[in-house]
Amino acid sequence: MKNIIQHINKAFDHRIRLGIMSVLIVNDFADFNMLKELLGATDGNIASHTKALEKENYIKVEKSFINRKPNTRYIATPKGREAFTKHIEALEKLINPND
Repeated sequence: MKNIIQHINKAFDHRIRLGIMSVLIVNDFADFNMLKELLGATDGNIASHTKALEKENYIKVEKSFINRKPNTRYIATPKGREAFTKHIEALEKLINPND
């Protein structure tokens, strides 16, 4: 059991970060407003949690303008995809240890 817990990643221990990574794993990218709407989070929540994931190099941030309006989109990095997959696998093993 101890080995399983070692693979649970502290970077994903908050529901907003878990949600951000979940969205980015199943989509090529997500913009700020999409994350805000899907997760029901505030601007500050999205901003702080994306910064935390970016600091770990789990997501990449791209800023641009669309019709003269700023647009920020997020993409899961290969490192982030691998870390999140290991995290989910560890949770699954914790829940179903006999599988």
